[in-house]
Amino acid sequence: MIWAILIFLGIPLWFCALGILLLIRNNSSLRKRPGNVPVRVKPPGKTRWTPGHAVWVHDVLAFRASPAAWKELLVWVTGAVERQATREDAKKLHRLGDDTVVAVLSSAGIGTIEIAARAEHRDGLLGPYADTETERAEQTRETTSFAGSPAGRGRRD
Repeated sequence: MIWAILIFLGIPLWFCALGILLLIRNNSSLRKRPGNVPVRVKPPGKTRWTPGHAVWVHDVLAFRASPAAWKELLVWVTGAVERQATREDAKKLHRLGDDTVVAVLSSAGIGTIEIAARAEHRDGLLGPYADTETERAEQTRETTSFAGSPAGRGRRD
């Protein structure tokens, strides 16, 4: 139907095909950015997850929705917490697979925003906040293993 309207208006079909090819080329260039993470984003107050690609620039998450890349979102993140997807989330995020990771990002401007990705993209999902979480887990492990081991109790040689 849309093609008939375009032909009726006198727009050549090769021009439409060129526009579609440019959109596809633009989306493929987004996927090749360093640090690119394919994600789903659920903005505050929304119930639908929007597919797209995100990249971290220091503590700012830059997101562009696909396929047409009409929606863009820049979020200045002040904190991030990782959680497993709930059943309700897993039902809506079924295309990401069984092992889905959801990160809740807190922002000074818009409140909290949720982003989801496959487990293989866990570090890229949390961006600069991934290091702090893994460091905390390692420190906790080292503290408990040091206090519980015989070597940590003042062993003398």
